[in-house]
Amino acid sequence: MPKEYKTIQEVAGPLMLVKGVTQVAYNELGEIELANGEKRRCKVLVIDGENALVQLFESSTGINLSDSKVRFLGRGMELAVSEDMLSRVFDGLGRPIDGGPEILPEKRMDINGLPMNPVARNYPQEFIQTGVSAIDGLNTLVRGQKLPIFSASGLPHAELAAQIARQAKVRGTNEAFAVVFAAMGITFEEANFFTESFKETGAIDRTVMFVNLANDPAVERIATPRMALTAAEYLAFEKDMHVLVILTDITNYADSLREVSAARKEVPGRRGYPGYMYTDLASLYERAGRQKGKNGSITMIPILTMPEDDKTHPIPDLTGYITEGQIILSRDLYRQGVTPPIDVLPSLSRLKDKGIGEGKTRKDHANTMNQLFAAYARGKEAKELMVVLGEAALTDIDKLYAEFADTFEREYVSQGYYNNRDIEGTLNLGWKLLSILPRTELKRIKDEFLDEYYGKTMGV
Repeated sequence: MPKEYKTIQEVAGPLMLVKGVTQVAYNELGEIELANGEKRRCKVLVIDGENALVQLFESSTGINLSDSKVRFLGRGMELAVSEDMLSRVFDGLGRPIDGGPEILPEKRMDINGLPMNPVARNYPQEFIQTGVSAIDGLNTLVRGQKLPIFSASGLPHAELAAQIARQAKVRGTNEAFAVVFAAMGITFEEANFFTESFKETGAIDRTVMFVNLANDPAVERIATPRMALTAAEYLAFEKDMHVLVILTDITNYADSLREVSAARKEVPGRRGYPGYMYTDLASLYERAGRQKGKNGSITMIPILTMPEDDKTHPIPDLTGYITEGQIILSRDLYRQGVTPPIDVLPSLSRLKDKGIGEGKTRKDHANTMNQLFAAYARGKEAKELMVVLGEAALTDIDKLYAEFADTFEREYVSQGYYNNRDIEGTLNLGWKLLSILPRTELKRIKDEFLDEYYGKTMGV
């Protein structure tokens, strides 16, 4: 029977000080019972001798210091896991909010997980098809990779996240594929958009959703991605599934870290964020990957909105250090009506070379990818030159490159949010666009591929 304490000394915002405690551990869960019988949850943040500083999951309103009592439960925060989690919607603390029954757990897992030994990791190298040409064709996602999307306020990252969650799949195998979707600090409208989007297309059947709303407590927001990753680890490493984890929005998560750090009166780091934010983000991102001896894998797409569109802000800056590339959304492309507005030139997937080629996508993938990058970059330069000097200053070949850049943005990048292109369709479209240029300009493609594909429509 847990011991009860009526020694609450102070409540300050989301924090509460309890004196005279014994055998209480860091991160241990507690339960506060108010005078009227209402129960609220808390978590131990700091142990100092016989004093415990705890963090409240709910509001501190109504907690009477003399009449309320605290009991510590002897365990950390856990998630009840089972394959029945698929097609269900939970709140940020793992409680069902879809009107369905409670999960009958196969087991309970600590949400903090266990760090993956680097020696036990397998190198990510199998292709995951998202159905989005700007990702599949140019910044390919591979199994076990961490590939964030850098967005900004007002850009349609929610639509892109929903599209990837609906369309993503592992090609050419019968291996089970699941999506774990965690939303942190979003509005009710956004939460409803994601839920309805998955239900309409049937994607909900293979999806586990964790939803933390903007008016939910900050400490719940800190737990939400850990809940999602615990569910992913169970499905991947115990049920041999390939799991895609989508976390949105990491900026809201980091702001909650800052809020809790300020309440604890910690010394702030850059822009007021805690000095341990790098470590904290790494403890999330590094739970993705593939393990030797395990068939399953966890691939992660964290989505973050860059404050003031600033890539040097601590959140995108630290995320870039930990992850293997980034997909960047462009405000200029969004204004031009490109959907999704993915800016392919500064975007990068560091592991793409391992996930493409014969037997994975198609033998011509690497060559066409390099040529599309080069042609688009030269076309952008030609368009900039046209703005400064006028179209008359361009050579005929420069005009062709400028035409290529416009057509590339209009047809290749701008595919809409409900157009699911397979990798063959993406590569064939790339060849169609390269046919705008003379064959002599395609210096990054082998002659054997030019003979086979150049100038042919191939069903595009």
